[in-house]
Amino acid sequence: MTQAYPPEGGTGMSMRNLTHLIYGLFALGLLSAGFFGIATIAAIVLAYLKRGEAAGTIYAGHFDWVIKTFWWGLLWVVLSGLATFIFIGWITGVIALVWIVYRLIKGWLALASGQPPIAEY
Repeated sequence: MTQAYPPEGGTGMSMRNLTHLIYGLFALGLLSAGFFGIATIAAIVLAYLKRGEAAGTIYAGHFDWVIKTFWWGLLWVVLSGLATFIFIGWITGVIALVWIVYRLIKGWLALASGQPPIAEY
């Protein structure tokens, strides 16, 4: 039988709890419609800072997942904002937000089941 969560040494917050915190901060920033946008920025900064420590574990995939979701989501939201001048930006903006929420939920559920997030192409 394999162990879903490798033992973690040291003190402080475990990688699993840290990953939950990152997903939670990202979600807080989204659910507050940007009011707590600093929470999303904090999630990304934490993911970048702890990425090296998570190398070789399932958590590395989660950190990459959150970072990619942030940057691609930001790109599409900005492009949608620019496209509102031709009245199509509202549609693409909603699609971008739905995609961001989908990836956030999919990643968080994968974490809860002890698996790395898997992109479906």
